[in-house]
Order: sequence, then C-alpha cells, then structure tokens
Amino acid sequence: MGDIARDSDTNELVGPPRFNYGDKVRSRKTVRNDGTFTGREIGDVLVKKGDVGYVTSIGTFLQQFYIYGVDFVAHGYRVGMKTRELEAVEPVVEPALEAVPTAADAQAQP
Repeated sequence: MGDIARDSDTNELVGPPRFNYGDKVRSRKTVRNDGTFTGREIGDVLVKKGDVGYVTSIGTFLQQFYIYGVDFVAHGYRVGMKTRELEAVEPVVEPALEAVPTAADAQAQP
C-alpha cells in the first residue's frame, strides 16, 4: 500500500478560506471522478473547465487543504474541489465599515 502523495509543502489552513458560502465560482480545470463520487465510474468527467457553481460547504483534507463543496446547478450535483481548482466569478466585495464616532467628533459638533 502506498502513501498518499501531498500536492505541496504549503498548508492552506494557516489562513482563512479563499471562498465563502454562496460564492459564485468557476472551475479552472476539468475534474474527473477519483472514486469518491458515488454513482459514477472512476475517470468520468464530473466538471469541465469553465463550469460555474456555488460554494455550499467548506471542509478540509489531509489537514492541509480547504475543500469546497461546489453545487454545479447545471449538472444537478455537488463536487468537492480544492482552492487551486477554482476561481471567483464575481469579485468578493468586503462590507464597508461604518465610521465609529470619536470623542473629537463629538466635540466638533455644534
């Protein structure tokens, strides 16, 4: 029995996930069934490069990678994908922070 080969020496889990629940993402590559997708043969194409879906879950794999459950609505199923296999379709917009009044602001008011 062989060891599981790791993709790299980096550990994504030291930072937050790149994608969030509900993010619209696009597949950067064609993904085939590695045997973990029930009901399809090993080697079957699950997702083609350019397919668009939505992040529905965020998990981890090998204590090293984030795995995103992406619902590919056009296909009718969800596929687990790594960060490097995805790209954002729409830029992530950070919510604007409201200015918190300071004591100086209160003194400046007439």
